[in-house]
Amino acid sequence: MLERHELEAFLAVAEELHFGHAAERLRVSTARVSQTIRKLERRVGVALFNRTSRRVELSPAGRALYGDLRPAWDQIVAAVNRAIDAGRGFAGTLRVCFTGAAGGQLLLQATEVFRRRHPDCEVHIREAQLGELMPWLRGGDVDLALATFPVDEPGIVTGPVLVSEARFLAVPVGHPFARRHAVSVEDLARVTVLQLPDTLPQSLRADRTPDTTPAGLPIPTGRSAATFHEILTLIGAGLGVFPVGANARRYYARPDVAYVRLHDAPPLHWGLLWRADGATARVRAFAEATHALASGDR
Repeated sequence: MLERHELEAFLAVAEELHFGHAAERLRVSTARVSQTIRKLERRVGVALFNRTSRRVELSPAGRALYGDLRPAWDQIVAAVNRAIDAGRGFAGTLRVCFTGAAGGQLLLQATEVFRRRHPDCEVHIREAQLGELMPWLRGGDVDLALATFPVDEPGIVTGPVLVSEARFLAVPVGHPFARRHAVSVEDLARVTVLQLPDTLPQSLRADRTPDTTPAGLPIPTGRSAATFHEILTLIGAGLGVFPVGANARRYYARPDVAYVRLHDAPPLHWGLLWRADGATARVRAFAEATHALASGDR
């Protein structure tokens, strides 16, 4: 039988495709992760990863093992958590994070609803910068995160859409687009679009900053930034533009940045994220309270 630390190391490397990032997620040394994977490969008798000096990727055997193991592991951990919850009830601490000022407002309101329902559970709220969101969630620093969708990641559960808002384009105040009432998604081919940090899921980055317009025109790629304030600073300096939600006009008004509606872009959706193996009764109850708030049923 494989040991728990071997399974956790395999899943972490399979999802991060980077031994250093997997080690950070597991809070152990890179050498420890490498040693564990080598031992695991000796035990199963086949290479699970193809390694070069530049990249790590799953071997065919590794992909097959991951496909079988991930859902089974999630079920095992969730079953253990349910047993623990049954013994403890809702007493304890729930750690939640948000990105962006509007997300913080929604999370505070949801916390009030949850506390009325479960006063014996303490809720700790933290703000995560863009680059911190997924490392915190995967690493267990937080139990839930409120962020924008779509997030299509192994081992991550997305709750229902809680809030939808129109998309706008943040541009330098002196840019020709700033004088227009609205712009099209096709106009992105004429500007440099700043990028989200690569720690965020590819599904989310592809939605917010696609490579091409719907008509297939290439969109010039600009610098990436780790925080939203950094993105706005780069925009103010004339180094690019960035698609945002309508709430940015209220919470991030700046003299050097203008917000212009993307009239043909789909709405931007917000919702909760949590780990599939961390779906405790407290997590599920907080998700229910947040959904009740969004639907007006407090």
